Parts: sequence; structure tokens; C-alpha cells
Amino acid sequence: MKITRTLATCKTPDGAQLTLHEHDGQHFLKVAGLQLMSTTASSSEEQMAELSCHHLPEKPRVLIGGLGFGFTLKRVLALTGGDARVDVAELLPEVVAWNREFLQEVNGGLLDDPRVGIHVCDVYDLIDRCGTDRYHAILLDVDNGPDPFVQNRNERLYAKPGIIRIKNALHPGGRVIFWSAHPDKSFAKSLQGLFKDVECISAKAYPKAKRFSHTLFVADRD
Repeated sequence: MKITRTLATCKTPDGAQLTLHEHDGQHFLKVAGLQLMSTTASSSEEQMAELSCHHLPEKPRVLIGGLGFGFTLKRVLALTGGDARVDVAELLPEVVAWNREFLQEVNGGLLDDPRVGIHVCDVYDLIDRCGTDRYHAILLDVDNGPDPFVQNRNERLYAKPGIIRIKNALHPGGRVIFWSAHPDKSFAKSLQGLFKDVECISAKAYPKAKRFSHTLFVADRD
């Protein structure tokens, strides 16, 4: 019988316990005992990257909010050229450290790709201070979507002032994609009032899943 190993633990900003586990070669991240993500279910993160990258110009600048296990980063790097610049904002320094220490064989080695800049900070703050140094694509796989799971302050990304800041951080014609664990009609409506085109796309956690369990909110700036 294969055992589940607890590799590391830390506290979230709201005081909950965040734990990294390994079982049979797969890794799992939990908050207060509830699963947040795993290496067995990365399809929606990869789909988010694909939706963001198909329209990028030469020398694109991309922002990823939330490192996680690095699957979004991996797909973005695979779809962009050597002139791409990819910033990754990760709130918890422990998640960055765990990728380097425990997850090298997953995607941890990508943190040292010369195209990648790792920022240990709240992605909201990075967006707020970008000024004229705008992004062509912003991918926000932060917390659980509009309903926060890891940090209550993540709500501000999905409120109107936060959405306006995100829009202002995009180049004209740029695209933002929000990952969510569930549909949210009110959030979609908020996006529709501020962006030219908005689409809510259902996504699977893994390719052979029988149902679409996640939602990708795709919004294009005019």
C-alpha cells in the first residue's frame, strides 16, 4: 500500500494551514485539509494558457497570477517564443520554495527559464503599479475564483475597482482570463460592462472527465 507523505506545511495570510502532499508520484496542495489543486488535474489551467496565447503579438508580455504547480506557466512558455516575457505573481513564498525543492520534476525547473520573472507578492499590487508597462495577456488563477478560499483579500480582484485596474493594465486588444471553480453570472455581468467581448467557457479538470467542473471567464479589451 502506497502511503501519502506530507512534504511541507505553512500558514496562509488568513491563518489556515497550507500543506503539500505526495502520493504515488502525484502531488496535492490542501488548505485546512481541503484540496486546492493537484498534479492529476491540470487541464483547465492548460486551456486557460491556450486561450490567452493564440492571439499574442511578437515579443508578448504575459502576467500569470498564481504559480500553483506551474502548469499554466508551462503551457504559456510552450506557446510563446524566446522573446516572450512572463511575469508570475505568487503570494506565498513557500509555494515558490516548494516548487524549487519538491516539484522540480513537475514544473519547478521553469522558474529559472530566462523568460520568466517570479514576483513574491499579491498579483493585485503588481497590476496596480504596472503603469504604462502593460500586458498583452493576464491569466488569473487566484484562489478559487470570485469566492476566496485561501485569502479573503482576493475578493478585490473580482470587484469593479479591481476589474478596472486589470483592464487598465492590458494593452488595447489585450485579454484577461479568470479561472474559477464554478460559474458566476454576476461576475460575468460585471465583466460585460467593462470589456468589449466576454465569454464564459466551461473547462474540465482532466481530459477524460465526464463533466465540466471549472469556468474560464475570458474578457478582451477594446
